[in-house]
Amino acid sequence: MPGQLRAKVLPDRQRRSLDDLQQDLDLSSGDSRSKQSAFWTMLTLSAVIAAGGILTDSTATVIGAMIIAPLSTPIMGIALGAVQRRRTTAAAFVTLGCLLVILVGAAASLVVPQSYDLLTNSQISGRTSPGLLDLISALATGFAGAVALARKDVAAVLPGVAIAISLVPPLVVTGVCAGQGAWWPALGALVLFSSNLFALVFAGMVVFTALGYTRPAGRRVLRRPRRAHVMLGLLFTAVMLPLGAHTVATVLLNTWTLRAKSAAERWLTHTPGAMVTSVDAQSRTLYIHVRSPGDLPPVEELLSNLDGHIPDGIPIVVDATRGRQITAGKVGG
Repeated sequence: MPGQLRAKVLPDRQRRSLDDLQQDLDLSSGDSRSKQSAFWTMLTLSAVIAAGGILTDSTATVIGAMIIAPLSTPIMGIALGAVQRRRTTAAAFVTLGCLLVILVGAAASLVVPQSYDLLTNSQISGRTSPGLLDLISALATGFAGAVALARKDVAAVLPGVAIAISLVPPLVVTGVCAGQGAWWPALGALVLFSSNLFALVFAGMVVFTALGYTRPAGRRVLRRPRRAHVMLGLLFTAVMLPLGAHTVATVLLNTWTLRAKSAAERWLTHTPGAMVTSVDAQSRTLYIHVRSPGDLPPVEELLSNLDGHIPDGIPIVVDATRGRQITAGKVGG
């Protein structure tokens, strides 16, 4: 039955042998010294390149680091080992590799001035607020990577998979932010990496199981093979919770921002030449940026317009022309 299912999913002439796949993904098999030397060398270089690209806000440089990063190899090795229900050293390589990249990022943070706002850097800000869409993209990329590893005819897409899945850059961002004492952004980048990691392992397990990469006979297996699957499911759920919460918070914040902008525009309707330039949230406070050639209407009218459109208790600050800020108070207060 497994053989029939494998034949339907993928003909044997297109499917790589289990020995070939294991040689590629298991850094402790075959010429292990050569493979491990290459792994640590390329991982260190990719971390240094990613650190340089992130600190200089260079997308092209970061992409280059993604292409040469070898971290997906032991991650897929975890998936293959779980499918085969055997002990592997892949998890150890992933753990030590993550620590190495984070340390490189922390070392790179030493050249960053303490007054530098990390979130003004798009390479950092874009990796500190992951959402469910990031997880969905990582899952799709994981499926593509697993299929490319298993098939003989689509291996050319692997560089594209390396670019699509973000592994080394978020770890470098974690190190940079931690080195600067920005713990929340560091945690956000670490959550992004974790979601990508579990998405790769999950997708790899699904593809390798569907293609019939069962454990070879005579190999030592775990006493309770289901434990790995249960733990992976729990960890995957643990990653989804903060991603889902952040996604919901982002949607709500965008909704409240749009409502606040509409209310502020109504507030300025009878003020000639006045306009709302932008609305943003910082430190649980809503900032309404306006431009006006003359005096602004009473801020009490703005609070009245906002009442019922955004939650009560949110502080409102009007950022007027030439940097003048007016603390309007709290909605519903």
